[in-house]
Amino acid sequence: MSQSYPISAGRPAPLGATFDGDGVNFAVFSENARRMILCLFSGDGRDEIARIDLPERNGDVWHGYVSGLRPGQKYGFRAHGPYRPDEGHRFNHHKLLMDPYAKRLTGQPHWHDALMGFKVGAARKDLTFDSRDSAPYMPRSVVEDPSFSWGDDTPPRTPIPETVIYEAHVKGLTARYPKMDAPGTFLAMSSDPMLEHLTKLGITAVELLPAQAFLNDSFLVEKGLTNYWGYQTFGFFAPEPRYLDRGQIAEFQQMVARFHSAGIEVYLDVVYNHTCEGNELGPTLSFRGLDNASYYRLEQDARYYVNDTGTGNTVNVDHPMVLRMIMDSLRYWVETMHVDGFRFDLCSTLGRVDEGGFDRGAAFFDAVRQDPVLTRVKLIAEPWDIGPGGYQLGAFPPPFMEWNDKFRDTVRRFWRNDPGVTPMLADRLLGSATQFDHSGRPATSSVNLLTAHDGFTLHDVVSYRQKHNQANGENGNDGHGENFSDNMGVEGASDDPEIVAARDRRKRNMMATLLLSQGTPMLLAGDELGNSQFGNNNAYCQDNEISWLDWKNADRDFLEFTRRLIAFRKAHPVLRQKLFLHARERAIDGIEDVFWRRPDGEPMTSADWEDPDTACICVELRTASGTPRYAALETAVFAVLNAGPAETIILPEQPKGLSWWWEIDTARPEQSPGEPDNGSVNVAANSVAVLVLEVDE
Repeated sequence: MSQSYPISAGRPAPLGATFDGDGVNFAVFSENARRMILCLFSGDGRDEIARIDLPERNGDVWHGYVSGLRPGQKYGFRAHGPYRPDEGHRFNHHKLLMDPYAKRLTGQPHWHDALMGFKVGAARKDLTFDSRDSAPYMPRSVVEDPSFSWGDDTPPRTPIPETVIYEAHVKGLTARYPKMDAPGTFLAMSSDPMLEHLTKLGITAVELLPAQAFLNDSFLVEKGLTNYWGYQTFGFFAPEPRYLDRGQIAEFQQMVARFHSAGIEVYLDVVYNHTCEGNELGPTLSFRGLDNASYYRLEQDARYYVNDTGTGNTVNVDHPMVLRMIMDSLRYWVETMHVDGFRFDLCSTLGRVDEGGFDRGAAFFDAVRQDPVLTRVKLIAEPWDIGPGGYQLGAFPPPFMEWNDKFRDTVRRFWRNDPGVTPMLADRLLGSATQFDHSGRPATSSVNLLTAHDGFTLHDVVSYRQKHNQANGENGNDGHGENFSDNMGVEGASDDPEIVAARDRRKRNMMATLLLSQGTPMLLAGDELGNSQFGNNNAYCQDNEISWLDWKNADRDFLEFTRRLIAFRKAHPVLRQKLFLHARERAIDGIEDVFWRRPDGEPMTSADWEDPDTACICVELRTASGTPRYAALETAVFAVLNAGPAETIILPEQPKGLSWWWEIDTARPEQSPGEPDNGSVNVAANSVAVLVLEVDE
């Protein structure tokens, strides 16, 4: 460390490392530190070439300006302060710390006991103090100039009623695609083959599993596994290094620009509820060493962490500087990286105030709702965690949409022919008004899903009754125990034609239910291909062929059927309305906006709804009551969802000059049935039929 660098006061804002053309301003928050040291490293990152005290403290922001530094400079921090875990302080200046605002990281920490602030194996555990230097095992933060030549890039800004979301993993989607350049990277994600597949399918938005830098947990590394999903965030501003082919953040920006050119939005799955540092026995990598008592929510005994997330710690969103970091991060990804929306992991945690339960008026929600940048993008909440009052489906304030697990479970149970599920399915088909029709929220608030990364794929939902997670190394104890799945008589793969046919129809029925329902549909990448994870319903650590999409053996017939369903949804706005349908008369013609019928054409009665054996429902959908005249839709859609035996369905009376036209039949997916005869249709057992009211030619 022989080199010296000129240091001046600099500025307290913005936080992080900011290049201005002549040098770099460094600013980092710590309320409880006594001294903050900037560490500079050689070009290859191996040697620590300088330690510089940040000379100024403005409030709780330490800052300084170093002339002559350029983008690409590698750096980190060391924070001096009290090591008093019993009081919530875990400062240890022997530990190199990542900048929470770093725009790029050089890679992963290499697991070693020196990463811990305490002596591993000591009887007093984290109350001890470890003086080994962690720098040899830590990645470096990197100074970046994030400017990018965006050209005429324009966000698609797809209206929410027209949105079809596709949840995808960067590596999982691209790793096994034939002859793919740079598989497993952002560049591969937006390659010509991927864009062609998504545009032909009809996708309007790709929701990426965590793409912010994340940690490979030590317990996984020890078992030869990896953190595949990425829900252990290490840096809230840095793209995940393993997804960068050439180590440049411009690769992420290029991906977004290419998606936008194809008319597809990009959403990020973000994890602001916890960090990768875990509980009191976790590593000291960044936040813990900079200011543990500020960044984390601590128990009354300040040695221990509140664990509402089930991951060991909970981010202290109540602290104004921690909330500022989250807001700065969100704005950075919108303004600098041009993303179009966010899905918030365990979002209930972000709405928990102090030691109380969930509060839809919490500071985080208020901050987001008043922000002029974030109100331009899509916001989706995962509405649960394991903390007090953690399940909050339907409770989030607008403009948040929410993942609807009740939709998932109800659809699975209905097609499994569980008794008594039909009334619940009716509610799900109309946007889950029980949960969402309040506070002026639109019917699109419900993000409807059949599957997601967490759980079975659609093919496995119809192929397995039990999870098969042995590869995870947890003796099969991990993952959901109740999946509402059905194997049609054989567990796992089968070549029995009858079982294969039954599974294929069940998948078509479920996909049709998803795309016929009010709300915002989300598909799991690979479901349209018939992709399987071989019964693993918690493949969070499987960075291999268990999780990677099998393009070679794709089910082309189901892919085409899914494409047709999405196109049908787009062609019929009555399926994707903002207003809820409540069987209210419309001012335009006095006709109710939704009718529920029995197969014989008569209205459903209370007794029909209460009958646990009711397995066939018919619904006629029209423009919602209250729709402005200029937006009124003339088309009516009649759908039959039959989880029971074959039925003869009496069609609703058709007005003069209009006729019902049969468009979809999951029992005959390759055919277009056409115009029905004699005002009725024969609907096969375990199938979906959809008709549209059209003008006679």
